[in-house]
Amino acid sequence: MQGLKFSIAAAAIAAGALIGGAGVPTPALAKDIIINMAAPDWLPTRFMQEEFNRSYKAKSGNNVKLVIDFIPWPSFYQRVAASLSSGEKKYQMIVTDSQWMGDFVEGGHYLKLNKYIDADPELQAVIADMHQVLKDTSSSYPYKSTNYYGFPQFPDNLVTFYRTDLFCNKKEQAAFKAKYKKALPCYYHEWQDVDWNEWGQIGEFFTRKKGSPLGDGTADDDFYGVAYQAGKGYDFSSMQVNSMVWDYGGDIWDETGTKPATGVVNSPIAVKAMEQYLDLLKWAPPVAKTGQMDIFVVQDLYMQGKVAAVVDWVGVAGPVIDKKVSRVADKSAFAQAPGARKSDGSISRFANIGGQPFVLTTWNSEEVVHEALDICKWWLSTPVQTKFVKEGGGESGMLSVLNDPAYGTWSPFSRAFADNIQWQKDIWHIPEFFPLLTEQQEQFDKAITGQISAKQALDTAAAFQDKTLKEAGRIQ
Repeated sequence: MQGLKFSIAAAAIAAGALIGGAGVPTPALAKDIIINMAAPDWLPTRFMQEEFNRSYKAKSGNNVKLVIDFIPWPSFYQRVAASLSSGEKKYQMIVTDSQWMGDFVEGGHYLKLNKYIDADPELQAVIADMHQVLKDTSSSYPYKSTNYYGFPQFPDNLVTFYRTDLFCNKKEQAAFKAKYKKALPCYYHEWQDVDWNEWGQIGEFFTRKKGSPLGDGTADDDFYGVAYQAGKGYDFSSMQVNSMVWDYGGDIWDETGTKPATGVVNSPIAVKAMEQYLDLLKWAPPVAKTGQMDIFVVQDLYMQGKVAAVVDWVGVAGPVIDKKVSRVADKSAFAQAPGARKSDGSISRFANIGGQPFVLTTWNSEEVVHEALDICKWWLSTPVQTKFVKEGGGESGMLSVLNDPAYGTWSPFSRAFADNIQWQKDIWHIPEFFPLLTEQQEQFDKAITGQISAKQALDTAAAFQDKTLKEAGRIQ
């Protein structure tokens, strides 16, 4: 039976009790239950493994072991898809990107959880406590339905990382004010008024040649103003482009399935947003124009002190404040990412939700299912979630935790995460998501590397989306 074996030691103890202890109640036979879980290799999942090893005790009395298979992000989808399609039944749980739901639910791999939730008041309480955004995007299929397949292992969103020694420097502030007639943002509330146009001004202002004055010193190498995702691998550039399209009032597809992609994906608004995305890359390090600037490259550039401010995921922020690996650990702060200025002066900050739910696979025994669900309940409990935020580089989507008045003080990036969660949307939740994503990434990469224009990239992506969705019978 997958994931389940009897404990020889426990059996021996039980046998001894029967032989030598007439009239003494026999202890229940404990079993060794191994839960193999596929997960991306980064701080939020590493912390989960460590915390499980430190503190988890199964309520059943079984000897439950969680074994996480840590998979590098660039090959994460391909490795999981290969395992599922092979029929090897290797994993009892999977930390899954939300957009995989359609493919792997329809493929019969992910277990629908509603009957277990309906029978368990504790699971019902978990669902009631989850932020609505996570129920809509990360836990349900179809998108925004009440068919539940997962619980949030780690909710994530995009925030600004910035250098306080530069943005709060009096000389830099005076120079920025003189040039742009506005204040250089230093404090959190000042960043809340930064739009994409000002992000470009910040990029221009802080782009310096080696040896130029920078803060209270000089740049020891060429220095760059801003950076964000511009990577061909997996979904890296799409996550940032999608956000900007939404910010300006466009869309990445017609969720109702009643309209063709052409006219939506490549609308004038979407083209304008992508043109700005491409234009702002001129203030980023040169790797941006090679299609290789993924989330970890952005993180590393910032930690090495080569860029003034970046937009990246909270999930990669933990190492930024670790003095052992980051040159800017003691001079970094975090804020909401920029957005698009609306006609009333407010800022739209829609973004593509990050992070992942964990799901159960369909081939587990009922005993393994219940042990896996108990792991979910343990992970989402208030003490564990609080420790995850305070010590594990993570965030929580549980309202009982997220709504704590002190939540924004638990880590340097918790306030930005909490303020952002209301703005989260998601990419396609349909079985055809991977070919749609692959084609979009290909076209975006051509635009990023200067081979085609933003309009050409979106025109081609829209045509491919139309063809694919029509063949699948999703649009007429």
